[in-house]
Amino acid sequence: MREHHDVVIVGGAAVGSAAAYHLTASADFDGSVLVLEQDPSYQRSATALSAASIRHQFSTPGNIRMSLYGTQFLRAARELLAIDGEAPDIGFVEGGYLFLATHTGTRILEGNHRVQRELGADVALLSSAQLEERFPWLAAGDLAAGSLGLSGEGWLDAYALLMATRRKAIAQGAAYRAGAVAALERDGRRIGAVRLADGSRIACGTVINAAGTGAARLARSAGIALPVEARKRCVFYFTSPGRLPGCPLVIDPCGAYFRPEGEGFIGGIAPPESEDPECTDFEVRHDLFDEVLWPALAARVPQFEAARVRRAWAGHYDVNVLDHNVILGPHPGIDNLLFANGFSGHGLQQSPAVGRALAELVAHGAYRTLDLSEFGWRRVLEGRPLLELNVV
Repeated sequence: MREHHDVVIVGGAAVGSAAAYHLTASADFDGSVLVLEQDPSYQRSATALSAASIRHQFSTPGNIRMSLYGTQFLRAARELLAIDGEAPDIGFVEGGYLFLATHTGTRILEGNHRVQRELGADVALLSSAQLEERFPWLAAGDLAAGSLGLSGEGWLDAYALLMATRRKAIAQGAAYRAGAVAALERDGRRIGAVRLADGSRIACGTVINAAGTGAARLARSAGIALPVEARKRCVFYFTSPGRLPGCPLVIDPCGAYFRPEGEGFIGGIAPPESEDPECTDFEVRHDLFDEVLWPALAARVPQFEAARVRRAWAGHYDVNVLDHNVILGPHPGIDNLLFANGFSGHGLQQSPAVGRALAELVAHGAYRTLDLSEFGWRRVLEGRPLLELNVV
């Protein structure tokens, strides 16, 4: 008899493991769950290579709500993900985000702030004078305002969260297997089986595409055009002789970011759009630090003039080229294939909410706790972008 699982999840990093956890934790689901992961070391997964942070400061209500739940989950992770009384340490630091704006960006910042506050985000809008008083190490002469997360935002150990979620899902009954998926075998409106690279086939009730940068290729095998491409992002760890007391994760108006990490800082910046093609290699662009990031950092924090890079790495965003928001849920042309792709850098922080949403779609055929239908396929098929103004 051919192997069969009620749910097959392709991709076992943050999103896939969150789905497996929520499914196996649900009292409304008693089926079998198999997670297929081509790189069980996760050394090159977007989760492990990310800047590992969470924020509530989005412009889109759905994104704010997802991250609010993400914080709730992270705060309770020791209890939720404990196994036999052993609680994981995910290193969650609520250090906050600080979005900076010049006069040209103030209106957007203020509009976003109103939406965030209405939805319960603990954020404060600071004037230029307040920024200088609170962060004396910040060069604020050209700034008009800043939006600071007072609680719930910060950074964490992404690998620790992934491993804890994975272990808990397994303890609750999920099975994990190392294997690359070659194709989804479609029969009319259904996916009948998942075919692995070794030629083996696994029959399925529902398939969840959580394949990250491999999601578009997987979708193509089922005849679906998924507008998701891999974009390389470099992260630089650097040290500086100066100290920055109370430093949050700072987002400069130019798009550069930095935050504390150990004895130093990590930072990065997206390359110009003209220099940001689809890319799957892991070569670090050191010129990006020397020519773009370092000048921006030194202009914002004079002490960073003496910054020195100690190490750097490259990972990838699975970018939704339509609107930089996740494509979530079923495609109208297939009955048993769910998508969770195109996070564009937000996958780790949104994984708890998306995992819960996917579990609800499997168990109930609809969202129960948080309606995320605005992130569905309809806007993609109609060419109607759901624009997020706070893309980092």
